[in-house]
Amino acid sequence: MLGAIGLDEVQESAYRALVGLGAAELGDLAPRLGLSEDEAGRALRRLEDHGLVARSPARPGRWVAAPPAVALAALLTRQRRELDQAELAAAVLAAEFRAEAAEPAVHDLVEVVTGANAVAQRFLQLQFGAETEVCALVTDKPVAISGMENEAEEDAARRGVAYRVVVEREVVTGPHGLAELSAALGREERVRVVDRVPTKLVVADRTLAMVPLTTRDRARPAAVVVHASGLLESLMGLFEAVWRQAMPLRLDGRGAVAATSPDQPDTTDLQILSLLLAGLTDAAAAKQLDLGLRTVQRRVRRLMEIAQVSTRLQLGWQSYERGWVERESHPWTAPAAVASPPAGRDAVR
Repeated sequence: MLGAIGLDEVQESAYRALVGLGAAELGDLAPRLGLSEDEAGRALRRLEDHGLVARSPARPGRWVAAPPAVALAALLTRQRRELDQAELAAAVLAAEFRAEAAEPAVHDLVEVVTGANAVAQRFLQLQFGAETEVCALVTDKPVAISGMENEAEEDAARRGVAYRVVVEREVVTGPHGLAELSAALGREERVRVVDRVPTKLVVADRTLAMVPLTTRDRARPAAVVVHASGLLESLMGLFEAVWRQAMPLRLDGRGAVAATSPDQPDTTDLQILSLLLAGLTDAAAAKQLDLGLRTVQRRVRRLMEIAQVSTRLQLGWQSYERGWVERESHPWTAPAAVASPPAGRDAVR
């Protein structure tokens, strides 16, 4: 807990122990910490540098804990001052960067990042640095995997950054896809699904984009970072085109029509409908929602009865007409049909 002020676990344990005792000899304190006297001595000297402990002037070799309310408050004040100075320096550097970037050279508009760690780090930087919106196309085979990705998205959500994400259908049906997408929807991210996305893509604030490169060396992934330019506008246009064609995903019932009467779908109905409109089969939707296949098929039949239609194509159309799902309308795009089950005795007729 005190790592933010520069203490490691050993030093924090030593300080906590000494606070509990008030004062102690080095020989008594070391066994309590499970350390040798040399290790405990080094920890105490480090705490002394921070002003958290002091040697007793009356009894050499005896260490006394400084009052936490005073000693820790002083450290926190210094830490805040240093953070304020760092923030000011960052603002100055950002202003200098913007001034230099006002007329960037052509070769500065694109940078190539190589190596899994470098690609993952740059990907996180885009999200941590976003101020208004992050747009992403997500494939089922990410270029670089980072355990901090969720942390970056959660941090962005806390800062009010909007997310628009289009994922491939294989992401939804993957082993952890539904849980991850549910978490994304819980952060108020807008998620849509298509059969395939043309490439993995991340765009932050419409000013910075990142696209993976295909290389022969699969063990050393690479990516291109594109700064504000005509190329970036083209990448943003690609995202918007895929976004318009994708189907909204609803998994948690937010914005769902309330089941106040028998002629309205409930939350589970809308979850099933969302997955089927995204292209999943009845069996795949049942597996993702932990329902029985017959339960899904029975609910689809009920939805068709509510909508007063006889085919799944008509059900897909009525889903938009009745506001059960949302999608931007385009004159050249007809609503998709609810995915049909394979032929057989369990098929919905």
